[in-house]
Amino acid sequence: MNTDALYPSIEPYDSGMLIVGDGQRIAWEVSGNPDGKPVVFLHGGPGGGTAPWHRRFFDPERYRIVLFDQRGCGRSVPHASSPEADLRFNTTAHLIADIELLRKNLGIAQWQVFGGSWGSALALAYAQAHPDSVSELVLRGIFTLRREELEWFYEGGAAALFPDLWEDFVAQIPILERNRMIEAYHRRLFDPDPAVHVPAARAWSKWEGSTVTLRPDEETVQRMTEDATAVAFARIENHYFVNNGWWTQGQLIAGVDAIRHIPAVIVQGRYDVCTPMMTAWDLHRAWPQAEFVVVDDAGHSASEPGIQQALRRATDAFAISVRLAAPATGS
Repeated sequence: MNTDALYPSIEPYDSGMLIVGDGQRIAWEVSGNPDGKPVVFLHGGPGGGTAPWHRRFFDPERYRIVLFDQRGCGRSVPHASSPEADLRFNTTAHLIADIELLRKNLGIAQWQVFGGSWGSALALAYAQAHPDSVSELVLRGIFTLRREELEWFYEGGAAALFPDLWEDFVAQIPILERNRMIEAYHRRLFDPDPAVHVPAARAWSKWEGSTVTLRPDEETVQRMTEDATAVAFARIENHYFVNNGWWTQGQLIAGVDAIRHIPAVIVQGRYDVCTPMMTAWDLHRAWPQAEFVVVDDAGHSASEPGIQQALRRATDAFAISVRLAAPATGS
């Protein structure tokens, strides 16, 4: 992975496990400047977890950088790959509440919210629920879980570009079940037998890992298809997708009035196959006040050089700005 466009590697100066209820504990860390501008990083998936290089999108001298692993993945427990994991307590509403609890526990009044892919959906949902807690938004690879978005990537649309990889994805599913791939995978991912759910999870994760970058990246595929990682990732994603994120169709884009006043940058790879530009464009049309950046030589992943450069420009520009309250309304 090339991360030359980002800041140098740093280590956290604080970390812990936050008890959020329902038997869940989420892993968090803070790095950068303790007196800097607060920012929270919302990872993708859902179920993708954070990695050390995610700290590097932010100037460590100017930002107080908060990373955390959402329920069931990364270092958070219980891990969704474990037999005792209960995803009834892993919903969008739970994650929004976790973010707000973490903010309060860290003594942060407002923070910048930075999220890509599923993280962009969660960032929009969190900001719409708690607009006064958000100073700015930096969004990448826009994903809102609308039916057309899910069908494009998981029901055969993207197969037009990757027919060879699609063959491996559908091979797990009998022909008569292939008209509803997300539901067919759901049955297998939540089968208690590892001989069933592990191969399904690896195939699900390989499909995504093989298509997130403009050019193939074997390192990404290998990392995403390790058994425990793949099972947690595939189970959590699928769980959210069969429930449409617990949103009505188009809810996140329709709800931009609640956050229209928040400074924002939207970064989108032109050749993003996982979350095609149609969604970013629809968000841009609904929210023209947000800066819209199209990277013409990039796919979906935040590891793409052009995506990294655009995101770093956004965080650098926001590093010195402060928003304390929403503008007054009325005549």
